[in-house]
Amino acid sequence: MPIYEYRCEKCHELTEVIRSMAAADEPMACEACGHDQTARVHSVFSAGSGQPDPMPMGGCGSCGDPGATCPFR
Repeated sequence: MPIYEYRCEKCHELTEVIRSMAAADEPMACEACGHDQTARVHSVFSAGSGQPDPMPMGGCGSCGDPGATCPFR
């Protein structure tokens, strides 16, 4: 199940909750202050491959340049 984040409209704290996608928009009480007015926020996530870095010395994944000249670094 996905993790959703909700921001409290009173204290502005974030609460993370694991819940089904069907329940994502259901009301959520703030864990910090108990206020019942929260709004779901878009969150960022990172999904690693679990594989070792092919260029552990800092090379760029776009061009392979191990130096600092790559514009994608």
